[in-house]
Amino acid sequence: MELNDVMRTAFSAREFTDEELPDSVLQEILENARFAPSGGNRQGGRIIVVRDAATRQKLIELTTPQACRYIAQVQAGESPYNSVNPSKVTDDDVAKIGPPDRLLGSMKGASVILVVVVDLTVVASVDKDLDRVGMISGASIYPLVWNVLLGARQAGYGGVLTTLPVANEPALKALFAIPDHFAAAAVVPLGKPVKQLTKLRRLPVEELAVRECFDGEGFSAA
Repeated sequence: MELNDVMRTAFSAREFTDEELPDSVLQEILENARFAPSGGNRQGGRIIVVRDAATRQKLIELTTPQACRYIAQVQAGESPYNSVNPSKVTDDDVAKIGPPDRLLGSMKGASVILVVVVDLTVVASVDKDLDRVGMISGASIYPLVWNVLLGARQAGYGGVLTTLPVANEPALKALFAIPDHFAAAAVVPLGKPVKQLTKLRRLPVEELAVRECFDGEGFSAA
């Protein structure tokens, strides 16, 4: 598959068949993904490959409260876990939500789960003193995650980048014996998708990119 086709069809796969993603294929995916860029080429990313059923169940259990809160906020018309607009959803609202398979099903059905972490001692968090949620450290880890997903698509598999488990990072770190100076960045279930999507809905370039300033003219080569 050509690179452009991979980029245009790498969808968030959440439903998987029983087909295994072999270690040999995962090895090849990671072999190519490791060439992702990172700040100063310090390569602080690490990946934990999870296949054990008991560990998977514990991961699902520690994610369930966050998944329920996410659904409760959606039902309240909110943008979940928003860092600008505070949520009005209460713990009682969350308690009424049953474990949402839409958010947890990918971890249940995946052939393998990757837990991606990054060494905070080697990332350049140039926005750490700004009065907002930090974003920049992600530049040293999310290119690696996306390379994994592109590689999975290229190999005929798929997955989804989920961050819900990170909301309970202390439990996540304890489960996987992650050192204190590492931050959890993503959990990525991988497997053979039930459906292989070939057409995705995304903003057109004219809405995505503008000329010269934020409210500038929509970019077009015309």
